[in-house]
Amino acid sequence: MLSQVMSRYQYLEEQFRIAQHKQFGKSTEGHLGQGELFNEPEELVAEAETAEETISYTRKKPTRKPLPKDLPRDVIVHDISNEEKICGCCSGELHRIGEDKSEKLQFIPAQVKIIEHVRPKYACRTCEKDGISNTVKQAPVPHSVIPKGYATPSLLAQVITSKYQYGLPLYRQEAMFKQHGIELSRQTMADWIVRCAELFKPLYDQLQQHLLQQSVIAADETTLKVVSSEKANSYMWLYARGADSPAGNIPDTAILNIVLYDYHNSRAGQCAVDFLRGYNGYLQVDGYQGYEQTQATLIGCWAHARRKFMEAKKGAGKKGSGKADWALNHIQKLYRIETQLKDKTVEERHLARQEKSLPLLNQLHTWLTKSVQQVLPKTKLGEAIQYCLNQWEKLVRYTLDGLLNIDNNRAERAIKPFVIGRKNWLFSQTATGANASAVLYSIIETAKANDLNVFEYVMSCLDEFSKPAPNIEQLLPWHFAKR
Repeated sequence: MLSQVMSRYQYLEEQFRIAQHKQFGKSTEGHLGQGELFNEPEELVAEAETAEETISYTRKKPTRKPLPKDLPRDVIVHDISNEEKICGCCSGELHRIGEDKSEKLQFIPAQVKIIEHVRPKYACRTCEKDGISNTVKQAPVPHSVIPKGYATPSLLAQVITSKYQYGLPLYRQEAMFKQHGIELSRQTMADWIVRCAELFKPLYDQLQQHLLQQSVIAADETTLKVVSSEKANSYMWLYARGADSPAGNIPDTAILNIVLYDYHNSRAGQCAVDFLRGYNGYLQVDGYQGYEQTQATLIGCWAHARRKFMEAKKGAGKKGSGKADWALNHIQKLYRIETQLKDKTVEERHLARQEKSLPLLNQLHTWLTKSVQQVLPKTKLGEAIQYCLNQWEKLVRYTLDGLLNIDNNRAERAIKPFVIGRKNWLFSQTATGANASAVLYSIIETAKANDLNVFEYVMSCLDEFSKPAPNIEQLLPWHFAKR
């Protein structure tokens, strides 16, 4: 009876410490929340000054990066008067011995202008006099992204990137346009966004086809509130391949940088099954069981395993947890090996993991098997140990192929822009809007992963879509980058 009471007390004490840390502790995530954004300038300046004071004696101060040479520039010469070009000693003429230059960056606010299309009409006067039926000739109506609408590709690209790249809700954009004297309602912009998403859908489908041809895909999912949905939470699923940018790729030309979102009002595994369409390659995921329904070979995530031991350490409080620390140190050794293999070839990564990582994994498994019998199962440490044992087969699979990653951080980083944007606009009104968001987030994040200028890319795509037979293939980011 006493042991049960002590076990319950230990469990509640642990939960209290973790709740305290979540409420008051500093987040380990690298992104700023809404609260931090308010004080961001002051905090960044304070951090820079503190760092400068701390390290000034060990290294040089950081130098300012030069401004881009391709930016347009106005040269202003500040010269002395002709009278001052006379020597005060001998009255001789001064000659120029050099000059000093300094650069200032000027910001020119966005300009809004109207493009007026004029189509003259032509008719025959002779036919008019003779009473003959006259044919009026006129140039055809220019192709438009949205027929009978006044939005140009540049305006639509501005609305889309402001919302989906920079997280600026439509009501704020409405206020910004009003400052330029343009009455542009958020309802109109919302309609444009949905219609543009329909135009981008063929490109999205092409990206999905290329994604499913990749040997490895990373997947994740997050909640989304949709007002018109009967369910409390809907879900935005994420599928990604490649790195955050081309420079971070594993040396393999066959790897493409693709990030795709897929909206569903459910977290059922069937959602992943439907998207993957029989995909049987490697799928890197967390421990969610819904992915078991797919035909893919699942690869576990050591970042998730590590996170659970971190929670156990926080729950232990000041008294500490030797077992949690041991596990964290051992997992850190696995990550050190991965750091050394960052720029290696696929084959070199595979051989090094077989030689260095597998022995460490075997030691860790032996420790887990022994420790699970010594730790209370309902504690955070017990849950962390049990998670690793349940996921063990998936957690060690990354050693089978040099193309695989030790964790699912690629998917977690890819889904962050949606999570941060969600803090600004909170929810979607309809499933149609959520699907539109999935398509447009996919286009923007894939463009970013391929180091494209997102605004120019979106604008160019919309311009191509306005043509009778758009060339979708040339709009694929890796083809677009070569243009």
